[in-house]
Amino acid sequence: MFTGIVEEMGVVMGLEKNLAGARLTLLAQTIMTDLTEGASVSVNGACLTVVAKGERDFSVDLSPETLLVTTLGRLAAGMPVNLERAMKLNERLGGHLVAGHVDGVGMVRSRRQDGNAIVLTIETPPELVRYCVPKGSITIDGISMTINEVTDRTFSIAVIPHTAKVTTLGLMKEGDQVNLESDLIGKYVERLLQERGVLPSKPAPVIDRDYLQKRGLI
Repeated sequence: MFTGIVEEMGVVMGLEKNLAGARLTLLAQTIMTDLTEGASVSVNGACLTVVAKGERDFSVDLSPETLLVTTLGRLAAGMPVNLERAMKLNERLGGHLVAGHVDGVGMVRSRRQDGNAIVLTIETPPELVRYCVPKGSITIDGISMTINEVTDRTFSIAVIPHTAKVTTLGLMKEGDQVNLESDLIGKYVERLLQERGVLPSKPAPVIDRDYLQKRGLI
C-alpha cells in the first residue's frame, strides 16, 4: 500500500524484454536507504517487487500483464520515473490510499498555465471516468492528485510548482500517456451497491479496434 506522495524521481538504466516479460533497472538515491530484495516499490504508480539491489540501483521484473496494462513497457534508458516505497502504518497519510494496481492508461490532451499552476487535462478510458469526481482523488503515474473538473471523457488537475519540480508531472506534454489508478473507496462502494442491486452490474468492455490498439494487441 502507498500514499501517492512521491519520494524521488529515479532514472531508468535499462529495460530488458524477453519472452517471459521484462526486467527494469532503475537508478535511485533516497529510497535506497532501507530498500531490500523482496520489498514493494511503486514505479510510476505500479506496485513492483525488488528482485535485485546494488548500491545505487535496483531491478524489478515486469510480467506480461503489467506490460499490457501500464506504460512501463515504453520506458527507455535515461527516462525519469516516480518512486515511492511502501507506506509505514506509523506515518502520516499525506496523499490517499493507493494500492499500486493500475486501472488503465490515460493520455494528456492539453497543458496550460494558470497562475503558478500547470493545468493538465487527461483523456481517460470510459470505464474509469465514472470514478472521477470533482475534488476527489486519483493517482497519476503514482502521484496522488485532486481532480478539479470532469467531463464524459476527461478530467483536469492543477499541478503546483512543488509537485511539478519533484515529480514527472512537470515534464508532461500533450500526447504523453500516464498510468491511472482510481480511488479505492469509490470502487468498493460501487461493488457493494452492485451486489445489493442498487446499481447495475459493470458493463462488459466493447472489444473493438480502438480497445485492442490501446492495449498494444494490434
